[in-house]
Amino acid sequence: MSNDWRQMWKDLGMDLEKHDEFLAPVPEVYGKLFMAQENRPKGMGYFDFVVGDIHGIRVKELVDHKANGGKVVASFCVFVPDEIITAAGGVSIGLCAGAQFPVPTGEQVLPRNLCPLIKASVGFKLDRICPYFQVADFVVGETTCDGKKKAWEILDEFIPTHVMELPQRRAEADKALWIEEIRRFKEKMEKESGVAITAEKLAASIKIANEKRAALQRLYNCRKADPAPISGKDVLLISELAFFDDPKRFTQQVNALCDELETRIVRGEGIAEKGAPRILITGSPMPIPSWKLHAIIEGSGAVVVCEETCTGTRYFETTIREDGATLDEQLAAISERALNINCACYTPNNGRIEDILRLVKEYNADGVVYYNLAFCQPYSIEYRKVEKALQEAGIPVIKIESDFSEEDTGQLQTRIEAFLEMLDK
Repeated sequence: MSNDWRQMWKDLGMDLEKHDEFLAPVPEVYGKLFMAQENRPKGMGYFDFVVGDIHGIRVKELVDHKANGGKVVASFCVFVPDEIITAAGGVSIGLCAGAQFPVPTGEQVLPRNLCPLIKASVGFKLDRICPYFQVADFVVGETTCDGKKKAWEILDEFIPTHVMELPQRRAEADKALWIEEIRRFKEKMEKESGVAITAEKLAASIKIANEKRAALQRLYNCRKADPAPISGKDVLLISELAFFDDPKRFTQQVNALCDELETRIVRGEGIAEKGAPRILITGSPMPIPSWKLHAIIEGSGAVVVCEETCTGTRYFETTIREDGATLDEQLAAISERALNINCACYTPNNGRIEDILRLVKEYNADGVVYYNLAFCQPYSIEYRKVEKALQEAGIPVIKIESDFSEEDTGQLQTRIEAFLEMLDK
């Protein structure tokens, strides 16, 4: 990265020494995991470029946006309505949360026996190594679990944090609560930006978001082919970057990649051999750069064909109705989308089980890897019902619990290899 970026990072108040230490191993790791793949789609070149300059060009765009009077709003979760941010002339950006490096710093203000995603999120801010945190005007948190709910109180000490109260059920009272939260967030954005959100602006932003979701759905549809035309690692990377990149540019690049993948499918060309074990991953989200599980699975000869996660199908499968003519109708449509996302925060959550069974069939998966971040109680508890449903359907499943460190890589590889061998029998 150029010296221009270092001055920008310095101006953002970043700890440059820690930042350099954090990024130092990334080129080698990325090269081994991604660039070394054989027969990799050429369309991945754009996404490699984004990662190679992930703290540079996009951050500069955000800095310039702020210089022109716009707002940058950061978040962690698919429930936060990007459409409202865009309609107010703001930019929505995802935050760093998938690395082990800032976890010890997060533990200075949070309990050790807490989800590593939450500890990493807070640690990134305290360490001042994430430029997206530094450029953000404020953060939007959500109450998807008790750990996050209380962590936002701590985070608010270091950056203004707006919390959206997410309902835990889907009854009429819960729907009323969430639509009020949507309206409250709209008022928050209007106040922060000084821009009135109109029906015309919101309709345009809903269309932009839906087009991005449609592109991701098209990408995932390509993975239904055998042989798979693209690796699970590459698709996970694209899904992670969906939270960072300019939405229109991102949509264009994903669709261009899909053009290539659809041609590969016609030719019978794949990233793995035809008949390779096909794995669906379900469970906790995998924010960038959380690539360990995919690397182990695909390094063992299988291919990941789908993720039923917040960095997977939950992010894009549920779209927003575009037929709302008034602001109230549009806000109601935005509210409905969140209530149709089958996150483990909901109870009961039978829809998630139905989703998993459906996706196994759609992607012709041979087995399911249930991924649970350490101390992530909602997904850990929900495993019992998911496991029972999969067993009754005759679908092999294994539960993997881990964090963002590399310490358990050998143990996980042994377990996953044994699971894959069982699938061959």
